[in-house]
Amino acid sequence: MAVSLVTVVVIVRSVLWGDMNERVHQILGQETAEFGNFVEHGRDVRTGEPFSDPRTLLNDYLERQFPEPAEELLGFVPGEERDTLIRQPREISARLPLHEDPASVERIIAEEGRSGTLRRPQGDVRWAKVDIDHAGSDRPAAFLVTYHPASAEDSVRNVVGTLVLVSGIALLMTCVVGWWVAGGILAPVRLVRNTAARLTEQDLARRIPVRGSDDVSALAETFNAMLDRLERAFATQRRFVDDAGHELRTPITIVRGHLELMSQDEGPEAEAERRETVRLVSDELDRMSRIVEDLLTLATSEQPDFTRPEPVELAELTADVFVKARALGERSWELAEVAEGEAVLDPQRVTQAMVQLAQNAVRHTGPGDVVRVGSRWREGRVELYVADTGHGVADDEAPFVFDRFWRGADRRGGGAGLGLSLVRAIAEGHRGRAVLSPTPGGGATFTLTLESS
Repeated sequence: MAVSLVTVVVIVRSVLWGDMNERVHQILGQETAEFGNFVEHGRDVRTGEPFSDPRTLLNDYLERQFPEPAEELLGFVPGEERDTLIRQPREISARLPLHEDPASVERIIAEEGRSGTLRRPQGDVRWAKVDIDHAGSDRPAAFLVTYHPASAEDSVRNVVGTLVLVSGIALLMTCVVGWWVAGGILAPVRLVRNTAARLTEQDLARRIPVRGSDDVSALAETFNAMLDRLERAFATQRRFVDDAGHELRTPITIVRGHLELMSQDEGPEAEAERRETVRLVSDELDRMSRIVEDLLTLATSEQPDFTRPEPVELAELTADVFVKARALGERSWELAEVAEGEAVLDPQRVTQAMVQLAQNAVRHTGPGDVVRVGSRWREGRVELYVADTGHGVADDEAPFVFDRFWRGADRRGGGAGLGLSLVRAIAEGHRGRAVLSPTPGGGATFTLTLESS
């Protein structure tokens, strides 16, 4: 804005200065043209004849003119004893009129040109002259048109000064208003900065209040979403560490206790005891390995590449799951229904989840119980399910079956309680969900509802 205002001031000054010079030029040209026409066509009212005396001509012409306050009309008539300067008896708006400055008049008369500018300490003078030849003198008489532009120049300077003052005030007001407006606009940005500065690993609950729908509000929403992701990531990390410490502490204690109690004696009984200890230790180490593997899988479920969808034939996927599930135990396996068509899923993760559900059904059923595996389309989504006719899940336990390390009251199956958590993570990785519902006639049905694209 400062550059714009300076440009405006410079342009206005140039325009005003040019208009003033053009006006002075027009005044000088008009006066000399009128005098030239008077010389050519004027008549002496006393004789009715053309003027023969320059003095009479200049007196008659000057008596008829009404110049502007800054304009001075003079007649110059050379003489043998002294020159004569004819002027109008009026006030001139100049610090030193030319009729009071004979030296300047002589300088103008001595100039060979018809117009020009006379520089003097009391103020410049713009002038034009018309020579009048007459007998009896070696120097011509002259009609002088002079203009004192000091007052016009002062007017231009006053206008420019006023414009500079107004522009300065406008610029100052703009700075104040701009500072206030920018402060209001950037306040949310400062809030984002201050909130980010106060965030710690232990305090990720702070959020920025979002007001309006402008770009700054969008920035606040994006920042809040980032904080949500950070909070979930830290919560997952803490939960992973807590769960791992809780679950791994037990097998480590068992391993250490058996190793400390393992007999060093010789003989068949001591050898049998050592073999039993090695078996127990190996079993606990295998359980630890499975727990670590499941925990790592759950830890990576928050990553965007946890699932890698690709086009899959649902019928083929369902058949593969059924074949793999039948090998998990002696149950009455049934392929209930098969969905036709193609869906965009991660076949490996879906198979992992379905096999986990089938294994869970085997743990909670007995020989001869029916386990059904199937898939279907419902409202544009894919549903894959495993239904068993076992003892089912108690109503008070149903809300917790997908939680980590939850194994129910009877602890049946001896697992770490991570299987159904993996199933839920895989479902959520497909923008879906895992649902538990009772099987008609008794048992439990686990259903994966997945987005197909």
